[in-house]
Amino acid sequence: MFQKILIANRGEIALRIIRACKELGIKTVAVYSEVDEQSLHVQLADGAICIGPADSSESYLKSDRIISAAEIADVDAIHPGYGFLAEKPEFAEQCESCNIEFIGPSSATIRIMGDKAIGRDTVRKARVPIMPGSDGPIEDVNEALATAKKIGFPVIIKAVAGGGGKGMRQAHNAVAFAKEFHSARLEAEKAFGNGSVYIEKYLENPRHIEFQILADRNGKIIHLGERDCSVQRRHQKIVEEAPSPFLNHDLRKRMGRAAIRAATACAYENAGTVEFLVDKNGDFYFIEMNTRIQVEHTVTEEVTGIDLIKEQIRIAAGEKLNMDQKDVKILRHAVECRICAEDPARNFAPCPGEISLYYPPGGHGVRVDSHVYGGYVIPPNYDSMISKLITHGRTRNLALDRMGRALSEYLIRGIKTNIPFNLAVINDPVFRQGGATTGYVEDFFNRTPKDLFSHKQEEE
Repeated sequence: MFQKILIANRGEIALRIIRACKELGIKTVAVYSEVDEQSLHVQLADGAICIGPADSSESYLKSDRIISAAEIADVDAIHPGYGFLAEKPEFAEQCESCNIEFIGPSSATIRIMGDKAIGRDTVRKARVPIMPGSDGPIEDVNEALATAKKIGFPVIIKAVAGGGGKGMRQAHNAVAFAKEFHSARLEAEKAFGNGSVYIEKYLENPRHIEFQILADRNGKIIHLGERDCSVQRRHQKIVEEAPSPFLNHDLRKRMGRAAIRAATACAYENAGTVEFLVDKNGDFYFIEMNTRIQVEHTVTEEVTGIDLIKEQIRIAAGEKLNMDQKDVKILRHAVECRICAEDPARNFAPCPGEISLYYPPGGHGVRVDSHVYGGYVIPPNYDSMISKLITHGRTRNLALDRMGRALSEYLIRGIKTNIPFNLAVINDPVFRQGGATTGYVEDFFNRTPKDLFSHKQEEE
């Protein structure tokens, strides 16, 4: 087992990794930007090293500085968390060349699945259903338009190196296509340094279902069930739950097997997520594989009782999976709400600033993963998520009732958050009845008076 791990991330995921390491008896080293010096992950790690200014391009995305910090601290391994360098094959290669264990899949696997076009082709050969689309990246707008017409509108234009909803545009007809094509390319170039895009058929209001994978170095691959992530804004998830209220036993079984075939096809090891879109008829299509731990891994932990961060560390240390597929049991229902410093009434605009009062909810069946506290200043430089609120219960209704109660007692003053919006969603009849699709948020805004989810925790 490792003696010391460097955490190449910030915020709640860095703190989550620190906690897992403490329970395993592993020392931790945090890295931080100048603006993150007071973050909890810096205070609770066994050591901490500043790696640069607030801008992530000068700190958390500087792989050479993180490798230097790892060598100075003499660590055995690096955990990348999610975001930043977690899915950069070049960073995994640097770790490999420096004889530092990268807690995640190999650089070769990250490269395969990081290129969405190559990833699609890889899983297609493994008999995993894929969405009708272009055979690979398309650079020319006229060729792209011809492909879109062949597929049939509506289509979605997606960045080859994409993630987090960036570099994605929908086109519902030929007239709008050229504008959306160029917009997607420009956004992809700015976000990922790669403007290549490909075209896929766009499903109207599908479910977004993902399967959690664990794979060791001996070729054993299992899945830990699914998560329903259909409640999204701008292609980014807001509410996630497990198991999905939409899947039946047969569909769950078929999708789980497809997820394992996808992981096998790219020689996967460690924790990963295979993502699908599912239409109203139960037909499902692979969209991508995330070669890292997910933000919403918490709901899988709560329904299975398996600590995914510890499993990641054990696998990276060379240990075998100590469970088989038949050992995985879904014990309860869990739901997660992402708590963000943003204003839903202003198109979810970020709202950084100082938290004057912070009081998280508690009680049976409630979990809060967060790195903030009263007096903490949320910087404007990073993602607006400040915590994850997770509840569980024997039934979906009980988990949702607990979430409603927890949201109502979650006190954050000094900034605006999406807590009132999340509470309105949890109480919404369409959501409560399991009817949410990827078009849910837009529909919710269209039929819900804004004062129902306007911010009740005004800045002081």
